[in-house]
Amino acid sequence: MDHGIQTVDTVECVAGKGLIGDRFFDYKDNYKGQVTFFDEAVFEDIKKAFSKPELEPSVFRRNVILSGANLNSMIGQPFSIQGIEFEGTEEAKPCYWMNEAVAEGAEQALRGRGGLRARIINDGVLQVEK
Repeated sequence: MDHGIQTVDTVECVAGKGLIGDRFFDYKDNYKGQVTFFDEAVFEDIKKAFSKPELEPSVFRRNVILSGANLNSMIGQPFSIQGIEFEGTEEAKPCYWMNEAVAEGAEQALRGRGGLRARIINDGVLQVEK
């Protein structure tokens, strides 16, 4: 519980280690979840499906929220965002926590669209695009 959730405009990505300030920064060698991505459209779908208009993206415990990307297609693939190279490693699978944080049934509703875990290949800074 020492790692609160913060919304930031920029985050520093460190190759092989993760995001500076993240609880999993430099967690272990070759860690598959150096960064986690989540689709804004899925977030909006869940809010609507569970009648939770007040729901915040932070409850999903993913690092980066993005729009217009097919995250599952990036599993096992290299990709770049804002000049930073990543390698998609696996789905950020939902767990029982989603039922507690959102509502009963959220874990099931998120299966197959829980986000993407990835490794960071080169250093850089991600910025919120406005």
